[in-house]
Amino acid sequence: MSGKSSFVSTRNACKLCAPLGASFAYLGIEGTVPLLHGSQGCSTYIRRYGISHFREPIDIASSNFTESAAIFGGELNLGMALDNVSRQYGPKAIGVASTCLSETIGENVPMYLARYRADRAKAAAESGDAAAEPGPAIFYASTPSYAGTHMEGFHAAVRAAVESLVPAGSAGDPAGSESARGQHGSPAGSKAAPRINVLSGFVSTEDLRELHAILGSFESTFTLLPDYSETLDGVSWDEYRKLPEGGTPLDSIRAMGSAARTVGLGTDVATERDAGAWLQERRGVPLTRIPLPIGIENTDRFFEVLAEATGKPVGERWLKARGRLVDAYIDGHKYAAGKKAILYGENDFVSAVGSFLAEIGVTVALTGGPEADFATMAEQAEGLGADFAMGNSKGLFLARRLGIPLVRCGFPVHDRIGAQRILHLGYRGTLNLFDLVCNTLMESKQEAAGIGYTYI
Repeated sequence: MSGKSSFVSTRNACKLCAPLGASFAYLGIEGTVPLLHGSQGCSTYIRRYGISHFREPIDIASSNFTESAAIFGGELNLGMALDNVSRQYGPKAIGVASTCLSETIGENVPMYLARYRADRAKAAAESGDAAAEPGPAIFYASTPSYAGTHMEGFHAAVRAAVESLVPAGSAGDPAGSESARGQHGSPAGSKAAPRINVLSGFVSTEDLRELHAILGSFESTFTLLPDYSETLDGVSWDEYRKLPEGGTPLDSIRAMGSAARTVGLGTDVATERDAGAWLQERRGVPLTRIPLPIGIENTDRFFEVLAEATGKPVGERWLKARGRLVDAYIDGHKYAAGKKAILYGENDFVSAVGSFLAEIGVTVALTGGPEADFATMAEQAEGLGADFAMGNSKGLFLARRLGIPLVRCGFPVHDRIGAQRILHLGYRGTLNLFDLVCNTLMESKQEAAGIGYTYI
């Protein structure tokens, strides 16, 4: 063993599994049911995380591997699962994602799906029913967790949907644009700016609603993908619905190949082979990548890109929101300036929030992305004198060990109500985060003082 470095295993990793990210991306597409090709435990694990964060019923199907499927292959299981989901839910689409088990044994899922489609077409032809429904669209993303995080899975699923639905054609071919005109964007009949694609990244349902408001103010016809603002944060139902309303319309996805621009929110390496890259390479749709619009600088950049792409000015509503944010920075400067933070989460989230913290005078003493683990972070944080931690609920024990407060945001937040409604993006989202940081620091000071304060 001489000459070999010691190895320490990951302890409480900052990342989540790739099929989890794929499942939530699929849930942001109209009428789509996620189906994991693997064991039932994978879907149960993801449903548990999703329900505790979004507080909504979430259905994720499974091909339900048993010992025999793990040995002899799961093609039969996958076909049965597709049939069952189609019959029970009547979905418009089924989003298939692989798991560690199916990837480890070398399942050729694209071949299985090709055979399944051929068998389905043959059965329809033999039935002689010309009006027979063709069945749901099926997309597939390879998402082994040992090869990536939940963010790789998220982007792989979005790309799989685009590859499957965007019509084949040469770069710039407007195929599919008429079928989706006026959908998922400005009202029909208005003088719309060019169609814009926006790839949202893994943000909250409230963030998606904010993106709707921002994009709508530019009078543009847009495709926001994915869009789980309703499917994962809907209204109360009188009766249970197998498929919640909402999600990016399939026709709107089909029209993405004819857009004037794709705006990708997030600049992490995980996005390099995402749907935006495919649309640029295969359909010639220009791609602009920008950081998540958190903080004044990043949000200014987002509005500049939209104004350039649409030819429309930034609305007075957003200029006033920016002014209120600047005013808030001034009001709360004495509470945040000079403080130190521990920041963790997805790389895009950490990068954008880190920029925001720098704007308000907070030094990021330690960061943690998907490659890190909380145990190591806690050890490295000793002696840094951090004033607070900022990130999801998985960092609670790190914050407690260090005796500092935790500002909860990002995903997952499963120990508080309203996690799905935390607004992070835009000027209003930045203002919300600023209030959270300042109020957390004020509360911590009150608690530590013992006698308390009426004014701070």
